[in-house]
Amino acid sequence: MNGPEIHVEFSPELHLFVPQARRTGAVRAATDGVSTLGHVVESLGVPLTEVGALLVDGREVLPGHVPSAGESVTVRAVEHPQKVPGAPLRFLLDVHLGTLARRLRLLGVDTAYESTDIGDPALAARSAAEKRVMLSRDRGLLRRRELWAGAYVYSTRPDDQLQGVLDRFRPELRPWTRCTACNGLLRQATKEEVAEQLKGGTQRSYDVFAQCSACGRAYWKGAHHEQLEAIVERALSRGPQGG
Repeated sequence: MNGPEIHVEFSPELHLFVPQARRTGAVRAATDGVSTLGHVVESLGVPLTEVGALLVDGREVLPGHVPSAGESVTVRAVEHPQKVPGAPLRFLLDVHLGTLARRLRLLGVDTAYESTDIGDPALAARSAAEKRVMLSRDRGLLRRRELWAGAYVYSTRPDDQLQGVLDRFRPELRPWTRCTACNGLLRQATKEEVAEQLKGGTQRSYDVFAQCSACGRAYWKGAHHEQLEAIVERALSRGPQGG
């Protein structure tokens, strides 16, 4: 590497994004006296959504700091639980996280989800307009400046994805209050109100129903209820959420 350099050390949680740091935990990066530290960190592969404190020679700085040759930088991971100031905590998920979206809704967490690929600019604009935390595995999307807030989803397994979001943000959980299909709020419903959605066996076997106030979908404790109950119980067993 030619030209002035800085020494950049990453917390172990961030080594996923910087393969060259996995062996020693640190890399050398060029500095031009103009680019900000935030730009340098992102150019090395780490979305700023995943960065906590930035230290330069032991002193905490903002991402807008312009590094000088020879500085020693420490990049820490975002702290858990992460507080998101300024709005009620709610999420927006991209097209690849449908299972995670349904599970968050199952737990009563306000979760918007795009079932089609509307493109990064539109997702970022919706995040900003609705003040939603963008959850994605797309690092390019998470680098968009217009995002209101964002977070990388580290796992490809839905169980681990859900655990990661709950551990990081500690959202308030209100299971069985949202429609898993559209995110609308559920209300109690009579059998007569949802009769058109019931098949013969269901109509004979069940008497307790809920209905989405937005899309009208009916819910009851059907064949998959035990599986859903297990997801809810695991989430609740992790201790108090929200705060």
